[in-house]
Amino acid sequence: MTNISQPLIEWYSRNKRDLPWRETKKPYNIWVSEIILQQTRVNQGIDYYYRFIKKYPDLKSLASTHIDELLKVWQGLGYYSRARNMHHTAQYLVNKNKGVFYSNYDDLIKLKGIGDYTASAIASISFNQATPVLDGNVYRVIARVYGIAESTQVKSGINKFKEILNKLIAHKNPGDFNQAIMEFGALQCVPKNPDCENCIIKSVCFAYNKGLISDLPVKKQKVKQKVRYFNYLHIIYNDNTFIEKRTEKDIWNSLYQFPLIETKKEYSLIELQKNKDWLQIFETLNLNIEKEVFTKKHILSHQVLVACFYKIRIIQTTDFLINNYQSIPLAKLDIYSIPRLIEEYLEHINK
Repeated sequence: MTNISQPLIEWYSRNKRDLPWRETKKPYNIWVSEIILQQTRVNQGIDYYYRFIKKYPDLKSLASTHIDELLKVWQGLGYYSRARNMHHTAQYLVNKNKGVFYSNYDDLIKLKGIGDYTASAIASISFNQATPVLDGNVYRVIARVYGIAESTQVKSGINKFKEILNKLIAHKNPGDFNQAIMEFGALQCVPKNPDCENCIIKSVCFAYNKGLISDLPVKKQKVKQKVRYFNYLHIIYNDNTFIEKRTEKDIWNSLYQFPLIETKKEYSLIELQKNKDWLQIFETLNLNIEKEVFTKKHILSHQVLVACFYKIRIIQTTDFLINNYQSIPLAKLDIYSIPRLIEEYLEHINK
């Protein structure tokens, strides 16, 4: 097996992007960057990284913040469980390890929200341990160069790729190797129409020499997405509105939202007004309703949300509203952490 480690590291030294988390080897900064970049494009992640590090420059500041404040900083990135896990891990390290990051893979992977990839990245970049990373970019490079048709959706496939990477990783500078192969996959060995003619390792690339670039790596099975129908009620009483905090083990846990009626299919306004939840919220009030102020299809990794927002003005409240929702001034709505979907609605009505 041809070892592509040194050519990749040399390519990386010439072609790597100037990214803020590459200016340090502090484990905290590497951790923050890796968690932000999960499911987030690099260009989008840069601004979030700067804001996060400015607000929470170390474990102690992150551990001491209130979760609502953290989720507000995280707003727009999605996958809010990542932020909750970071908060938990920061508090754990402050309380159990004097605010110091663990320095080896075996301890790192035990921390909440840190899996094999993140533990490997921190251990190699910050502590010079030969722990190879395996993400989508690395998977693509290895599959093409060595002609591996196994999938990382199964344990045997993961083990196969890890076996190859353990042979390739440079023990002198494992952090550079990990960053090099990830960068190579992100910039050179891209999913569609890679520039193979100008590739530094095309002579040893199985897929290039066999004409199998479009066939490797093997395509992942598409995730079946559940469709849900969300009807949000933006209720205005004088200069106040009503919100609630999501507490279920579901999407957007701990984020705030308007009163929500979830239905099994798309409802018209007339149908919605006959719904038991609607009747319970409003009882017998006369309402001034702006029909379907905003509709939006919001796509998550495993779900598709079909959302409809209704702007509703009332001249008196009900006991149910007062007892089950939090009344806040409209002007203070922006201090609460909300899902991107609701943020888009507010941007729409504020135009």
